[in-house]
Amino acid sequence: MPRMDERSFERLAARARALAEPGPDPRRRRILGLAGAPGAGKSTLAARLVARLDGLAVLVPMDGFHLAQAELDRLGRAGRKGAPDTFDAAGYAALLARLRAPEPGTTVYAPAFDRSLEEPIAGAVAVPPEVPLVVTEGNYLLHDEGAWAAVLPLLDEVWYLDLDDRRRVTRLVERHVRFGKERAAAERWVHDSDEANARLVARSRDRAHLVVPMT
Repeated sequence: MPRMDERSFERLAARARALAEPGPDPRRRRILGLAGAPGAGKSTLAARLVARLDGLAVLVPMDGFHLAQAELDRLGRAGRKGAPDTFDAAGYAALLARLRAPEPGTTVYAPAFDRSLEEPIAGAVAVPPEVPLVVTEGNYLLHDEGAWAAVLPLLDEVWYLDLDDRRRVTRLVERHVRFGKERAAAERWVHDSDEANARLVARSRDRAHLVVPMT
């Protein structure tokens, strides 16, 4: 698993905690994004930050906006699952806009993604109105084409997680194997699909507010 030393993590946790403090407009919730290539450690770091903030943040993953497998099959995009056009980017942006402006007494329910099923799960993440920070993570938070261009303006900060490609690819293959792919199939998928997406994601690195080295 990608990791970092404890001192670096505590600096990031303090920066995230500062975002959770009341801003100039108490009616607006803050949103922190973690971006990076597949396998860079986004979900791991996001979960760790939310746990460290102890009730001040909720994790809302971009992967909850994967199109369902049946729809990918219908569109002929199943072989490119994970590419920008295999997500409901406009739906994701709409949810972020709603999360930025919480309504008193109204809990927002966000989707999650079940890797064992390879399917999004609707209404899986509850975001109560009193939670001051949402942490969201995904490949395309910094992507600037099509409906994805609406995402970055909705985020207060985006951190780009940077992991050595060799380690990242090895981790990706192992993850696919762990969730049921044969090793040869996992290696083909990473080479043909994940790495094409990784090259696209890397082009947006300079748009991040902070680059976080992972090891």
